Amino acid sequence: MEVISHSNQMRRTADALRASGKKIALVPTMGYLHDGHVSLIRCARKQADVVIVSLFVNPLQFGPNEDFTTYPRDFDRDAALMEGAGVDIVFAPMVEDMYPPGFQTSVVVHHVTKNLCGLSRPGHFEGVTTVVAKLFLCTKPHLAVFGEKDFQQLVVIQRMVKDLGFDIQIIAAPIVREPDGLAMSSRNAYLNLEERKAAVCLSQSLFEAQKLFTDGQRTAALLIDAARKRIAAEPLARIDYIKICDTETLEDIVTITRDAVMAIAVFIGKARLIDNIVLHV
Repeated sequence: MEVISHSNQMRRTADALRASGKKIALVPTMGYLHDGHVSLIRCARKQADVVIVSLFVNPLQFGPNEDFTTYPRDFDRDAALMEGAGVDIVFAPMVEDMYPPGFQTSVVVHHVTKNLCGLSRPGHFEGVTTVVAKLFLCTKPHLAVFGEKDFQQLVVIQRMVKDLGFDIQIIAAPIVREPDGLAMSSRNAYLNLEERKAAVCLSQSLFEAQKLFTDGQRTAALLIDAARKRIAAEPLARIDYIKICDTETLEDIVTITRDAVMAIAVFIGKARLIDNIVLHV
């Protein structure tokens, strides 16, 4: 497994791989990997000759009072996981390499960034799209794999790729959950034992709403109310949002007549956790 830390070297390597006819897959990450990331890597491994995983905690997507400085980092642990999963190249650039002195350009996707996490974390998705565009330009992949747990991020990246004409296939990989239903996340590392037990209220609230939907309920407000009651019963939980949105536009839905995503963000202790489930009509 090769580790590349400079963008110029990454571009030269990607050019050589493409020239030799190799199909490149990129899995962008912020590190502190878990089995959810490993599932993305395995998905990429099945569809490409060369798998590149980027490891970069991106300062542009963190707000001034968020957890950039405390975000969990462990390169050696990540490297062992990646090598075991069959990664060929780790691209782990420094902040100064990605954003050199005088950097002043950003990539902005407008409408699909306005709802959900875009409301709670202003500027977050501008940071995401800017860094992903730069990662695409450095690694030059034929395809890139993103997890459905960050559903809004997935939609935003799909929109950016379509609008800017990136010749890159975006592959969505399903959420990977712990045995009790909690969606895997690097931020789960913030949870103490009591908070970890409380965190299952996220997935439980979604599954309860899904059951109502399966039984025929199509009024979004009633499904949201059921999820809200389940989470509110957990003293350690503080709701950021619970919404049901169109899977493409991410606009709020009143009555579910087409596929929708039910997305939630909840604070458990200091950890802000997100989860979602797609309601297929």
